[in-house]
Amino acid sequence: MFNDPIPDTRYLPYPAMSTKNPFGVDHLQLPDQLREPLRQHIEELRQHYLKNDWGHRIGFGERPALIVIDIALYWTQPQHQMGANLDSVVEQTRRVLDAAREAGIPIFFTTYAYDPADPPSPNRKLKLTLKPGDEHLMAIDPRLDKRPTEKLIRKPYASALKGTNVLEMLASMSIDTLIVTGCSTSHCVYATCRDAKDCFRVIVPREAVGERCELMHEVNLLDIDIDLGDVMPVDEVIEELAKFG
Repeated sequence: MFNDPIPDTRYLPYPAMSTKNPFGVDHLQLPDQLREPLRQHIEELRQHYLKNDWGHRIGFGERPALIVIDIALYWTQPQHQMGANLDSVVEQTRRVLDAAREAGIPIFFTTYAYDPADPPSPNRKLKLTLKPGDEHLMAIDPRLDKRPTEKLIRKPYASALKGTNVLEMLASMSIDTLIVTGCSTSHCVYATCRDAKDCFRVIVPREAVGERCELMHEVNLLDIDIDLGDVMPVDEVIEELAKFG
């Protein structure tokens, strides 16, 4: 336990302690008896960092853009190797998308640049089960209703800003705020936020990001909120976007 936590209503409270996240893979969820102690500890960690002058709010700038990370069939259909029940993340991302479209801000989608002809990676930590003919699994989930005017980036790495021209496109439009949604919190979302933090104000709508594993989601979302960007409720992000319409 840390002493003397700093109450601050600017920081996003957790959902009810006994409520598990509505997304993920069942066997990768926290045991019910651990969920409340873990979230209490995460909140204590947050307050500890705040006492040490970390985690300041950065807010929106004047020219936001939205990026939707990897909400593609390989991740949103649970029967696939990387798949999970991400229905709530898709739904909340669609809410942010609709607000961004109404506001007329730039919108980008990403998916994995899968090519069966790529040479094998020396990193053997993950062996993807993809095979020739599986390219269609990289298609964006149709529930997001991607439009022809919304740029699709096929990225070879976790971060949307590595090995792509996303940074150059954002710079050409004088973007100062990057709203990051999608999956997975601990991998591609986190990597994108990490690479974006020194160039943009980073905003993460809490309910519009997710992944397979509850523990990895909670820990990495805390790290993002303390060090990389503002984690905000989707409702608040939508309210901010309404100001740009």
